[in-house]
Amino acid sequence: MEQRILGKTGRTVSVVGLGTWQLGADWGNVDPAQAQAILAASVEAGVTLFDTADVYGDGKSEQAIGKFLADNPGLGITVATKMGRRMEQRPENYTLANFRQWVDRSRTNLGTDTLDLVQLHCPPTPVYSTNEVYDALDTLVAEGAIRNYGVSVERTDEALEAIRHEGTASVQIILNAFRLKPLDEVLPAAKAAGVGIIARVPLASGLLSGKYSKDTTFAENDHRNYNRKGEAFDVGETFSGVDFEQGLKAVKEFEQLVPEGATAQAAIAWIAAQDGVTTVIPGARNVDQARANAGAATVSVGKEFDDGVRWIYDHYFREAIHPRW
Repeated sequence: MEQRILGKTGRTVSVVGLGTWQLGADWGNVDPAQAQAILAASVEAGVTLFDTADVYGDGKSEQAIGKFLADNPGLGITVATKMGRRMEQRPENYTLANFRQWVDRSRTNLGTDTLDLVQLHCPPTPVYSTNEVYDALDTLVAEGAIRNYGVSVERTDEALEAIRHEGTASVQIILNAFRLKPLDEVLPAAKAAGVGIIARVPLASGLLSGKYSKDTTFAENDHRNYNRKGEAFDVGETFSGVDFEQGLKAVKEFEQLVPEGATAQAAIAWIAAQDGVTTVIPGARNVDQARANAGAATVSVGKEFDDGVRWIYDHYFREAIHPRW
């Protein structure tokens, strides 16, 4: 699989990585053995980046990755984790003392002395412009607890602020065929600054897989059921913030652009083709999904496809989505 440099980390990572939120919680239950199988299938398909967070299943996702890496040493996997949502998201809680506690917990979960990449996990907007926060992160690097740090954001203005700070190695942002705003300013700014871009929610919580209908139901503990109006966290994380039924209509248009059965792969490949994107991190609930997602790295999309994506966005989503995130 194609490898790209992840911003200021200097590390090479696969153009398609693996998001592991679903291995912890909020997507229904995942059997621990199944989680190990998903990680193994991803690596076999060429994936070299796992993205996780300390709050995914209260550490279960990190622990699953830690077990896999302990059982399979020397794979050259980069693990990007996140911190900052283990207590109320208030600016005053983003301190060096709290960072140390959260990082130490992640190091234990992942079974490592030094974390490859730690990302602030969508903190309140003022945190991105607080110099003391970056000073604290720099201290963790100097102490050897983390190698690099980045941010995960909800909004493009947050990404642009983080990119301004010298120590920011990467920015994780929602980017998919239904969320195009990062193309305007964030990707060019990141490229100019040498900051890596990790594109998350590439399939709009599964909408762009083409497998859902108006009759699709989700488990009670699946965020696609309980967070459709932002009841638990930013609604932009669920179906990329688009209305579910409107999204289904747009998917019908999207499917006309791709060969039958290749909807999800084309959606991932389109993101990877955008100038400035380092890696795309779809999640997988089973081995087949993991293999198929990784296979997107071999799919090519051209100008006609790109034009179609932009038409769909303009027609269905721009008015509601573009001003918000």
